[in-house]
Amino acid sequence: MDSTTSAPATPPVPSPEEPRSLRLEDWLTVLIMALLALITFANVIVRYFTDSSFAWTEEISVFLMIALALVAGSAAVARDQHIRIEFFCQSGTALRRRRLAQLGAACVALLFATIAVLSVRVVWDDYRFEETSPGIGVPQWWYSIWLPVLSALITWRALGLLRRRTRQQDAEYLAQDAQQPEVAP
Repeated sequence: MDSTTSAPATPPVPSPEEPRSLRLEDWLTVLIMALLALITFANVIVRYFTDSSFAWTEEISVFLMIALALVAGSAAVARDQHIRIEFFCQSGTALRRRRLAQLGAACVALLFATIAVLSVRVVWDDYRFEETSPGIGVPQWWYSIWLPVLSALITWRALGLLRRRTRQQDAEYLAQDAQQPEVAP
């Protein structure tokens, strides 16, 4: 082996604070991205050769992008990588920073629990009134059923983060916070 080649990089070691069950979100993200790429590629090929496109691709793609946003949001909450104002979250005492992290996790849990509960009514109305999708005419609840399910997943992840932050000592929080890579502006 010459000096210009480098040894393969070692896989990142998950933090002991990070939940071990993030495989669900990671695999769903990969699957949804693959489906989006496949559908888009098939539509481009068909459009190139026939000057027309599949009517259903836009409807399915929009659904998959919304599902992708919710699944990735769940992973971001579980990894404590969700959006926050760093000026407030990174200043002050360790207790203040940990309390703000707890407050953020509780607010995320409350928001997505509310979305999950309220969207059940939307699903019920779609089912009860037999609404169909405008593009391909399938029952609308096939799409809307995933909003309360994925919102409940985000709620569950936020409650897990809140539990971890509540059990964590201030020194542990500061040590873990120092290990997180800083994002460039």
